Amino acid sequence: MSGRTLRILVVDDDPAMVGAITALVGTEGHQVITAYDGLNAVRRFREEAPDIVLLDLAMPGPDGYTVAGQMRAIAPTPIVVVSGESAEEAKVRALGIGADDYIVKPFGRAELLARIAAVMRRVDRSAIGAGAGPIAFGALTLEPSRHEAHVGGLPVSLTPTEYRLVEAMVRANGDLVPHLLLARAGWPAEIDPDLLWLKPHMARLRAKISAEPEAPRIVAVRGVGYRLEPRA
Repeated sequence: MSGRTLRILVVDDDPAMVGAITALVGTEGHQVITAYDGLNAVRRFREEAPDIVLLDLAMPGPDGYTVAGQMRAIAPTPIVVVSGESAEEAKVRALGIGADDYIVKPFGRAELLARIAAVMRRVDRSAIGAGAGPIAFGALTLEPSRHEAHVGGLPVSLTPTEYRLVEAMVRANGDLVPHLLLARAGWPAEIDPDLLWLKPHMARLRAKISAEPEAPRIVAVRGVGYRLEPRA
């Protein structure tokens, strides 16, 4: 792990699972905040401002997909889905609504801690850049030192993964970024990132960026990759 204590929000309707996760991450000295349903999960997320969220998908009230979407509207805190659902469709949908990783139950202590560490490394790497100045493509400006994005001076709220993806395209300055290179930029801790993760994240990113009329377009080149294109 990174050596720092994390505040981890654990959301699961099974008290035994919450207890197990609390015991596992507690061995690393991390503080656990708990919620057993969707409504309380969002409330505690807003009140406690955790460093990372471990989120089940099936729970009373709003399900995990809805909860993740609501959390994403509040802050770009990393979200790791912890679910008994192993189907690819569930994983793609979870990643599509903004989850940063997906762990299938049952899992071991080593895997859980490794996944948390990997996600936090991505966040920390994105935050590194104290000496880096802003970079821009058209009206889209990124500030690596602050991990912020602006279009025409207006802030755009991006998740850590979305920020890494758009940064790779901005640095390419309009040139095509192949799928594999983009996936490696989005998930730098993964040795072999799944290219299926790209599509839902790029769809969300395109919706956020293109909402501003001055923003560059994100152009998909079928079967090859993505690039930025200035607005006419």
